[in-house]
Amino acid sequence: MNRFVIADPELCIGCNTCVAGCTAVHKKQGLQVQPRLTVMKVGNKTAPMMCRQCEDAPCARVCPVNAIAHGKDAIELNESLCIGCKLCGLVCPFGSITPSGSKPINTPPLLQHPIPEEQLRDVPGSDPGTHPYLAWNAGLRTVAVKCDLCAFQSEGPECVRVCPTSAIQLVDNDLLSQYNREKRLETLLSSSQVPDFVVYQEGEE
Repeated sequence: MNRFVIADPELCIGCNTCVAGCTAVHKKQGLQVQPRLTVMKVGNKTAPMMCRQCEDAPCARVCPVNAIAHGKDAIELNESLCIGCKLCGLVCPFGSITPSGSKPINTPPLLQHPIPEEQLRDVPGSDPGTHPYLAWNAGLRTVAVKCDLCAFQSEGPECVRVCPTSAIQLVDNDLLSQYNREKRLETLLSSSQVPDFVVYQEGEE
């Protein structure tokens, strides 16, 4: 099972600390500064939406250059391989991949062809409010951005670390097993029927 990050809307206060933290740590790593999560509001509830690291990963299946691939317990995106086709974002069921216009890290010199500033002034671009999937600007290369679980730092996902209300959790096999045990126990205790058996703990007679 892939690990993923999830947020509890009952605990989230919509402060955007997770967004700021995400941007800061990726900028420090030389990666795209576009945050990997977006705080959504429905009614009076808020919660950040981010990549769920899907097991079948439709984004990885449609990527024509294998810039998105199955890694260790996560779906990994290589910014330097991305060609900005935006197919991954179009098939993402959670809308968790965002095109970000700038320069990727470790771009081979062969692919670096900056347009002179004087030429850029004469080239029209998209309006500032244009949706990222429709936006285009000369001189900028579009790169897909998705949650990478902050694999580059030992502390784990920055959003989990900085959330002031502990609304965000990293879900792995151990946590899922714990949730399943709690759910089964809750179901048993809330049952209206008294079971015909007695559960003995190990060592009891």
